[in-house]
Amino acid sequence: MGGDLGPGVILRGAIEALRGASEPFDVLLVGDEPVLWRELEQLDVADLPIFVVHAPEQVEMAEKAQRAWRGKRSSSIAVCAALVGGGRAEALVSAGNTGAVVTTSLLNLGRMPGILRPAIATTIPTFAGQCVILDVGANADCKPIHLFQFAHMGRIYANLVLGIPEPRVGLLNIGEEPTKGSALTQAAYQLMDGSRAALNFVGNVEGRDIFAGAAEVVVCDGFTGNVILKLAGSLPGVGSRILGEEVRRSMTAWLGALFMKPALLRLKRRFNYEEYGGALLLGTRGVSVICHGRSSPRAIGNAIRMAERTIRGGLESAISRVLASRDSGAPLAIVGEA
Repeated sequence: MGGDLGPGVILRGAIEALRGASEPFDVLLVGDEPVLWRELEQLDVADLPIFVVHAPEQVEMAEKAQRAWRGKRSSSIAVCAALVGGGRAEALVSAGNTGAVVTTSLLNLGRMPGILRPAIATTIPTFAGQCVILDVGANADCKPIHLFQFAHMGRIYANLVLGIPEPRVGLLNIGEEPTKGSALTQAAYQLMDGSRAALNFVGNVEGRDIFAGAAEVVVCDGFTGNVILKLAGSLPGVGSRILGEEVRRSMTAWLGALFMKPALLRLKRRFNYEEYGGALLLGTRGVSVICHGRSSPRAIGNAIRMAERTIRGGLESAISRVLASRDSGAPLAIVGEA
């Protein structure tokens, strides 16, 4: 029931995901049952494995996460997380209040063994392919060990879910040298450098290196990552507006744009957030996918597909195996940390 565009968009996204599925799965629509059925009656869903689970409350987009958790235990987010936590569902997908999704997932599902903080991982396009950035909003303040664990989780995600054979991990910083940056990034660099082989760590990367494809996984604190995510998300729209203004300046430019239209459309699709669906919350039991509040049906459909790939890829068990391995350096590093 969350999001900016109402439940109809979510329902159409679920239908799109089911229609395009290569393997069968069920979708549980969690929300105000009468409202959902009114929407479903207008859609062709008779042959689809769609089920409605009633949740009479909803968390508003501007509502405080902790207050929503304490006061709205029957919200669609809370009920959905309870379904995953109770084993009745395997993944949660929401376009609602991000803070509420993170808090509710953490409190309902719990952290994976050994994980100190969950992280939100999102995928952006680069000149070389794709790049996973984490954290992009779950943790504004981090310790070095948190970034170290984010690096391991991000690398496994890039490998299993995105299909990148040997993802390279970089630490976001203001310079390439190990001595650059804050106390946080310098200490995190030392941890990652100590596991260089296990992580495929390539050292510090700067902001300009992300789109250049210097690494397939870029690690940072949630404050910095969220700024990068929103800046990157604004670039396609700004670029389109600037291009439109320039095209209107002359007939020659207009004709050139006409011939380049197929290439421009491919470029737009490549940098369109809808193609990537949502951001995955790594480090909790079960799967939680967080979508943009203004997600289109296509974005929701791709987010559901992401959840399905994550489940089928066995991401949670793979992360657990790596953190239990002495080769990662993680067990030694997390003792006594909080």
